Amino acid sequence: MQDTVDRAAEPEFEDEEEPSFSDPEDFADDIDDEELLEDILREKPLEADGIDSVVVVDNVPQVGPERLEKLKNVIHKIFSKFGKITNEFYPEVDGMTKGYIFLEYAAPNQALEAVKNADGYKLDKQHTFRVNVFTDFDKYMSISDEWEPPEKQPFKDFGNMRHWIEDPDCRDQYSVIYESGERTAIFSNDPKEPILVEERARWTETYVRWSPKGTYLATFHQRGIALWGGEKFKQIQRFSHQGVSLIDFSPCERYVVTFSPLMDTKEDPQAIIIWDILTGQKKRGFHCESSAHWPIFKWSQDGKFFARMTQDTLSIYETPSMGLLDKKSLKISGIKDFSWSPGDNIIAFWVPEDKDIPARVTLMQFPSRQEIRVRNLFNVVDCKLHWQRQGDYLCVKVDRTPKGTQGVVTNFEIFRMREKQVPVDVVEMKESIIAFAWEPNGSKFAVLHGESPRINASFYHVKNNGKIELIKMFDKQQANSIFWSPQGQFMVLAGLRSMNGALAFVDTSDCTMMNIAEHYMASDVEWDPTGRYVVTSVSWWSHKVDNAYWLWTFQGRLLQKNNKDRFCQLLWRPRPPTLLSQEQIKMIKKDLKKYSKIFEQKDRLSQSKASKELVDKRRLMMEEYRQYRDKAMQTYNQQRELRLQLRGGVDTDELDSNVEDWEEETIEFFINEEIIPFGDLE
Repeated sequence: MQDTVDRAAEPEFEDEEEPSFSDPEDFADDIDDEELLEDILREKPLEADGIDSVVVVDNVPQVGPERLEKLKNVIHKIFSKFGKITNEFYPEVDGMTKGYIFLEYAAPNQALEAVKNADGYKLDKQHTFRVNVFTDFDKYMSISDEWEPPEKQPFKDFGNMRHWIEDPDCRDQYSVIYESGERTAIFSNDPKEPILVEERARWTETYVRWSPKGTYLATFHQRGIALWGGEKFKQIQRFSHQGVSLIDFSPCERYVVTFSPLMDTKEDPQAIIIWDILTGQKKRGFHCESSAHWPIFKWSQDGKFFARMTQDTLSIYETPSMGLLDKKSLKISGIKDFSWSPGDNIIAFWVPEDKDIPARVTLMQFPSRQEIRVRNLFNVVDCKLHWQRQGDYLCVKVDRTPKGTQGVVTNFEIFRMREKQVPVDVVEMKESIIAFAWEPNGSKFAVLHGESPRINASFYHVKNNGKIELIKMFDKQQANSIFWSPQGQFMVLAGLRSMNGALAFVDTSDCTMMNIAEHYMASDVEWDPTGRYVVTSVSWWSHKVDNAYWLWTFQGRLLQKNNKDRFCQLLWRPRPPTLLSQEQIKMIKKDLKKYSKIFEQKDRLSQSKASKELVDKRRLMMEEYRQYRDKAMQTYNQQRELRLQLRGGVDTDELDSNVEDWEEETIEFFINEEIIPFGDLE
């Protein structure tokens, strides 16, 4: 039986000729190679691949055979920085080079990098390189001689980008992130209660950042950065940078710098990208090993230059080309830190001691690279650079270990930037330094020094006669941070986090303590741009309970306690610099009494207006309640017949309905038993 089944399973053509599977002669194959071999064709080399990797370098010195090898070594040293050179060709005529050469790189992107960085490179006084990709020649040859006007782009109206400054009551705005980042809101500040301007769910995935002049609000997303602005906070621009985690603006708000740890490759640097805010175009990418000291790039006060420090090197770039200034970096052996002046294009940097060479602080002007002041320092452990906000003074905090003594002594080296030859004054502190801060618009500075619980707050004044005077010292302060008002004179000494939020409000004009208060576990202190208000807050990011922000006057009077569920961050919206001159500001201060009467009258009107608004609000709420009650009663009466049907004709709406079915029942409760003894009755 099994044999029969096996025979039935055998193919019928076993003894016959095998059929032909060939296509007939007139068969048309409609399947192309791309459909069959897509993965293989994807790796097929293109015809222009080799040419794309070739650069042409013009203005190369014309030399004979005796100097050719030296020239090749110099050229190779310069151009091998941008990638691996696989081929070099030096055309010759009559034994002399022709003045141009061809270099082939391993990859096209390396050739583009060579064009970007080496074009305009000055070899010597007579020779400045001009570098082009070989394929550019075909592109330039095919350009039409007739000029065609560019296509007109539609105008996008984003509204008034500085509308908040026109507020008649001069209210400043601030952003608030709460519900652990789920909600972001923009408020206008008011002494009575904040006024909601805009609120959105999941507006950002991490945090927000205002641009330096307050024009843009930046939000973070997995795919990149979005900028918002105008009256309704419309999206102005977006920048695609996968995994972006950090951002920085240029002071002029023309450029934005983004950092992502996910995107960097050796061939195409994308860890740090500089973008043009107006066009949304990528200006340049940079490599970055670590973002521990963000921002990596520090900007000059006018946004014309930005600088970066690497090992033994300080690189200064210029805008809008984004190329190295003068095509070369500064070689500074051992450079530890640098900082731009907020008022001039001057960089301060310091270098530690090296054997017999003392440590030094150098002030260098750009773009001339002229050293305007060098200060030698001895027995240095560490230095910190602190600029006054207008660039009038530079304080270098120098930690030293003097010979023959134990412990660290701190000197404050004060550079007077506006005086000839930049004289330096020294203030010596023998106690450990907790915090230092310059007055933003003035010549005073504050220092917290000592050890807890004996922490002292000292206030100094830099005088015009070349002396630095100690104005006042408060002892036994609970403070670890100094926060000056943006307008100067007033400050908050705060004991954040570990010091339980102790607050001291100080007027430095006569060094009086205006108020002492506390915001338990406060993690942040933020002054508004005008210096009228200050906010203390407990962020959910640092402390999981009591999350709120409190609004104070500059004198330390508490105005509001705003509790927000899982409150995370509050940032005041910056204001652009005033258009008033110093003379106009002085005149306003002189006539302040005249203006104060107007402001007092306005305050009284606002209070009566607030009372009227409160009454109107309550009346509106009462009217809404009455309307709701009437509507509910109407529905109740309409459903009366239905209730009677459901309850078997028994009317339960009236308390006395169906009295005949009631039964009276008396219930007694034992409350208490008290025994009172009586004396013998006579």
